Amino acid sequence: MVAAAKTVFVAARLPKNNGVSAWVAMLPPRKGNPPLQGHATADIVILGGGFAGLSAARRISELDPSLTVAVLEAGVIGEAAAGRNSGFIIDLPHDVSSDDYGGDTMTKSREAIEINRTAIRLASSIAAEQGWGRDIFDPCGRYSVAISSAGDRHLIDYARALINLGEKHQLLSQREIAEVTGSRAYTSALFTPGTVMVQPAAYIRGVADCLHDPVHVYERTPAVRLESSGNGWLVKTPEGSISTGRIILANNGHAQSFGFFKSELLHIFTFASMTREFDPGHLAGQRQWAATPALPMGTTVRRIPGEKGDRVLIRSRYTYHPTIEAGESTLRRAGAVHDRKFRARFPGTGDIPMEYRWAGAMAVTWNSVPAFGEIEKGIFAACGCNGVGATKATANGIAAAELMLGHTSRLTEIFARFDAPRRLPPQPFTTIGAKANLAIKEWRAGGE
Repeated sequence: MVAAAKTVFVAARLPKNNGVSAWVAMLPPRKGNPPLQGHATADIVILGGGFAGLSAARRISELDPSLTVAVLEAGVIGEAAAGRNSGFIIDLPHDVSSDDYGGDTMTKSREAIEINRTAIRLASSIAAEQGWGRDIFDPCGRYSVAISSAGDRHLIDYARALINLGEKHQLLSQREIAEVTGSRAYTSALFTPGTVMVQPAAYIRGVADCLHDPVHVYERTPAVRLESSGNGWLVKTPEGSISTGRIILANNGHAQSFGFFKSELLHIFTFASMTREFDPGHLAGQRQWAATPALPMGTTVRRIPGEKGDRVLIRSRYTYHPTIEAGESTLRRAGAVHDRKFRARFPGTGDIPMEYRWAGAMAVTWNSVPAFGEIEKGIFAACGCNGVGATKATANGIAAAELMLGHTSRLTEIFARFDAPRRLPPQPFTTIGAKANLAIKEWRAGGE
């Protein structure tokens, strides 16, 4: 009798991070959990200890506390993409383009809100359980801010759509948003109360550390090889291995490093800079607020108070990198853009330098659907966040856990209706198209 051939997936690359995330730098050094050594067994293995992976682990423990779960994080919890996020867990559809809020899309908008609020409910339950303060978890809402007449029009369109959706909001004049931000550059704004702001590295650390037996989190433990073994899988790491029946891929774009979703994921990087601490008296307005741009691919801004002073975060620039790695020169160019954006918004604080600059990866599908579902027998994917990673990756993780365990919910019903990721054009057309598309969208955003 001939033995069945093994199915094997080998990692072609491991995650690499570029620049130092301020969120990590502002926290005490993490001792972390030890790496996996030797052989272990688990009912479920989760690859990735970010928003998706830890949310999946949390949901599994809620649905069936008897299941043993091993979460494998390639690096240190909070230092990868999750800790490079800007910390917006947004409840409403993120793109304020009026094209996305017309008649036939109203149902999709409501379903997007359901997805997002499912993520917020999970995060809120953890925060309440752990007793976190506003420095980690702040249900403060967010501002969408305009800096041009085009941005003003988008906010008005968005407000009309929110009326149709029955969602609370408030339009603000230039004077009113200046009272919040201390900046006269913003021409109008729209406040929506449902967004939660997190310190992403602290949040991710906290979620990982509140998981308990039989869930185990291993740090500095990249999965390097997956191979079929009997009715399950053997996951190999540099210093050990785990036998398991089921796997959740919660490693976003790096699912492609194992050969999954070939020609279906676009690897987009976004960039952020954060100032050094400054005397709060140097900038008028409120000391804590968060704003996303009125136009897609504009500039995100957060003001973060601290015991020794305040900081301002600027996030802008998007680039395409099929190798899932952005170089130092790209980070430097993005940093120069951040400096200009900061001075344009806060001209009276031009002498405050940036202290930290970093890049963060996200995986995007051509048709903006998650890379999700059972993609091999016993292997489930919770990838393809398509931006707004704190929200969408959390929801992806919850949905993957529920699908794996056969639990039906509104979330799994919505996810079941998503199309599969659309295949990308062959190279070099994908690279040419992706770079041109990003350039056009950034040009359209202009000063936003």
